[in-house]
Amino acid sequence: MKVENMLKIKEEFDYKSLSRKLEIQLDKLIAEHERQQKVFQDEIERIALEAQERVDEVEQNYADALEKEKLKYHKDYMESVRRSNTEPTMLLALGEVAEIKQKLHNEIALRKAAEAEVDNLENQLIHWKNTENARNAEFLKLRKMLEDEEQQKAKLEDEIELLQSQLLQISFEADESRRNLDRGLSGEIPSPVDSLTPESNHQEPRESGNGEKTSMVKLFEQVGLHKILSLLESEDADVRIHAVKVVANLAAEESNQERIVEAGGLTSLLTLLRSSTDETIHRVAAGAIANLAMNETNQELIMSQGGISLLSLTATKAEDPQTLRMVAGAIANLCGNDKLQGKLRAEGGIRALLGMVRCKHPDVLAQVARGIANFAKCESRASTQGTKSGRSVLIEDGALPWIVQNANNEASPIRRHIELALCHLAQHEVNAKEMINGGALWELVRISRDCSREDIRALGQRTLKSSPSFQVELKRLRIDCG
Repeated sequence: MKVENMLKIKEEFDYKSLSRKLEIQLDKLIAEHERQQKVFQDEIERIALEAQERVDEVEQNYADALEKEKLKYHKDYMESVRRSNTEPTMLLALGEVAEIKQKLHNEIALRKAAEAEVDNLENQLIHWKNTENARNAEFLKLRKMLEDEEQQKAKLEDEIELLQSQLLQISFEADESRRNLDRGLSGEIPSPVDSLTPESNHQEPRESGNGEKTSMVKLFEQVGLHKILSLLESEDADVRIHAVKVVANLAAEESNQERIVEAGGLTSLLTLLRSSTDETIHRVAAGAIANLAMNETNQELIMSQGGISLLSLTATKAEDPQTLRMVAGAIANLCGNDKLQGKLRAEGGIRALLGMVRCKHPDVLAQVARGIANFAKCESRASTQGTKSGRSVLIEDGALPWIVQNANNEASPIRRHIELALCHLAQHEVNAKEMINGGALWELVRISRDCSREDIRALGQRTLKSSPSFQVELKRLRIDCG
């Protein structure tokens, strides 16, 4: 089953994130630089003030000491004059000279200490200036980096605008193509974007959608898968929707599926189901997942990444029939994988599939019927191989009444899948009693006689003949199935 949707493109946001980080880092460095420069200026002023105070103090002390010495020498001189008749003048003069020399020596020592302190302050000032120069250089370097990042950001924004305009143009062309197709075919053949059922292999819609596909392929080749997938995270809802459409269209081609998964496309689609509240996004994302689920390897990846739970949750919230159709189609594809039978039931996939019958839209019911047929076929195969015993999960979960009710549905896709499901369920003898009690035997008889498809009619005949329980009941009812 394939969904081909439309496209629009967006940039990678790594540059925006890096630019914001650099701006924050630059603001922090500027604030720190200003704070340290203020501290530095305050420290220089304090040191200079202290040095000046020390110098003034030393000079004042020196002047005071000199004045005191002068007064003292004058007094001593006057005293010596008075005592000149009694004491030797030469001895007094020698003592005074020695004392003066000692005081002079002390003053010289103080002066040298003050000069050393001034030198130390000057060295500190030089160090602070060097530090400031280094920080200024770093600041200029960061500013240059920021300017480069801003230029790169502007360049990327221009590129994004260009890609978005291309995406919108292609979306417009695709919508026009789809409308023309709908007008030309009177609405009887689905467009490529809305096609989900894998059995649709009509040539006409494919040829009519060639222009749309050509535009999409051209855009895909120009911008690359990674840029397309990056737009799935766009803040613009329209961009996300168009990007998902493009991914869904690309996923419809088997050659693209592996590349989409390897590039993280499946994870992005599941994330959209989890985080988005837009039902349009849910519808298109589920359709893209349905396309990827056509591949067995991808089916296991969807299951391992919680895809069944997300699809089941989407089914319970969805109201739009087309959204339910996409979700049912995705689950129906998973139902065809023998390895996933247990997980499908455990994670709510079967319950969600059966719950979607609340929608009476024939397209939804056709996908539900297809999923039931796929699941019943896998169960029948497992029973034949001896890996399963016991009643069918479908019967245990209460699906049999709906299956019987729709076995002769007017819509041929629904009827065909239900007929196959009944035949597969009937091949396992343990289901026979419930099927007889539920009225399924009469439908099997009708299928074996009147089914328009010869292969299903033959399968119904073989099933009735191979079941002892059905044979006993047919004999009791006196019904001859040949």
